[in-house]
Amino acid sequence: MSQVRTRIAPSPTGFLHLGTARTALFSWAYARHHGGQFVLRIEDTDVARSTQDSVEQILASMHWLGLEYDEGPIYQMQRLERYQAVAQELIAAGKAYYCYCTPEELNAMREAQKARGEKTGYDGRWRPAPGKTLPAIPEGVKPVIRFANPEEGDVVWNDLVKGPISINNREIDDLIIVRPDGVPTYNFAVVVDDWDMQITHVFRGDEHVNNTPWQINLFRALGAPLPAFGHVPIILGDDGLKLSKRRGAVSVTAYEEAGYLPEAMLNYLARLGWSHGDDEIFSREQLVAWFDGSHLTKSPAQWDAAKLEWVNGQYIKAADDARLAALVKPRLLKRGLTVPDTAPLAAMCALFKDRCNTLEVLADWLAMFFGSVQASEADQTQHLTEGARAALQELAAALKEAEWTPAGVSAAMKAVLTARGLKMPQLAIPLRVLVCGRSQTPAIDQVLALFDREILMARLQSA
Repeated sequence: MSQVRTRIAPSPTGFLHLGTARTALFSWAYARHHGGQFVLRIEDTDVARSTQDSVEQILASMHWLGLEYDEGPIYQMQRLERYQAVAQELIAAGKAYYCYCTPEELNAMREAQKARGEKTGYDGRWRPAPGKTLPAIPEGVKPVIRFANPEEGDVVWNDLVKGPISINNREIDDLIIVRPDGVPTYNFAVVVDDWDMQITHVFRGDEHVNNTPWQINLFRALGAPLPAFGHVPIILGDDGLKLSKRRGAVSVTAYEEAGYLPEAMLNYLARLGWSHGDDEIFSREQLVAWFDGSHLTKSPAQWDAAKLEWVNGQYIKAADDARLAALVKPRLLKRGLTVPDTAPLAAMCALFKDRCNTLEVLADWLAMFFGSVQASEADQTQHLTEGARAALQELAAALKEAEWTPAGVSAAMKAVLTARGLKMPQLAIPLRVLVCGRSQTPAIDQVLALFDREILMARLQSA
């Protein structure tokens, strides 16, 4: 095999879609598995809808996911001269031609075909042929350039995912490859790009299956080597319909904002349409070692938000505490909280991470150390009784001189329990409600020892 070269080619008309992110992952992993190269191309020929904000969001998403590219970003709009040159070569070789049909003529053509019960498509009226007289060139009409698609034979390829596919050339018509304004269409630009960039393997969504025959015929007309194609199934949303930019999907960066770790997202995306035995949790390195292009499923994948959250929780539990501290601190600051540099954030993360499936939930827990808390009225009424408040006042006094460690806090609590003849829940639960704003936490002595002493004492003395 020659050096493997794959690519991802998003259109900057919105955020990086989850389906595109998965395709990028498959393309990246395949290239890395084979020691090849991965190219990022920005398909920005939809000038009216493409934006720089979308480009920046795509780049940010790729960076967050850790999908490093070896070349790019390469912008199609910076390659217009190249597309024009190739189009002219096709015209000179009799493999493309100018078409002067107006939109009104094309509409009338389709309506007439429908009325006759025929399949709609371009009828080839401007396609040159021996002995054929072409219409007179109309004034003021800028032509498109059409590819003279072969009229006989079949287009056959062995898809990396779907297996052998065959489509007869009579099923496809003469494709527009250059618009009147000189901008290439998708099917033409992508062929020229993949040829120039020496792409060997193309992974993409299976909505592109119908484009592939045109592209294969264009590759052949240009005498260019064919890449191998792998069309991966769509991702279905919770409602069983295609997950898309227009239907319920959110951006990759939205998951970063919601508190997901990039390695968890990669792990989950990889399992949407691919598997390695029964392995559910695996590292980036394992994915690269295993991803050889096989074991890609032919059926649509189902997006499962709960499963993604579970996967993310596994990664948070296994994450380095110092790393979690660095990730959660900006989330606390964003809430308007002051987090001193001396705060034991890593220790806090270590204590609470087992209860968290996202960084936002972790921030919810840690917020009590830096901002005011307010338990529900029901918890206050049930647990902050007159007797409990008296015990909490006594605990405040005991903690003033206590060693500020879990053991020191525990000793102070035991002294109050003994003096008042209480059982641990009779003190611990009111203590949690007052200090933490909730009735359940990890071991309370460990929680209290992480508080700034002055903050904790002020809360206890307010009992």
